[in-house]
Amino acid sequence: MVRQGEAFSVQSNKQESGQIQKCNIVVRELGGSKFENEFVCAMLGSLAACRFYEGDVVVATLRFSTHEYQGQVFQDVLATDIVPLKNK
Repeated sequence: MVRQGEAFSVQSNKQESGQIQKCNIVVRELGGSKFENEFVCAMLGSLAACRFYEGDVVVATLRFSTHEYQGQVFQDVLATDIVPLKNK
């Protein structure tokens, strides 16, 4: 785990309340150096309430998707599951 932001509420048509919690994280691939690939991911719902800290080693399931908005294509990365392995 590289870093984690604070959770905040966003609008969601899929929730009865019309809102869902969201938290952004940055994770780095294993490899032992600071130059490994990093991914900015969103965690939603109850997962957004989980706290991780810099240096935590985790296994994460990431879902990559794209969407088009006003003629531009954007990539989204959603962390659907995260399990801590050990802390440094």
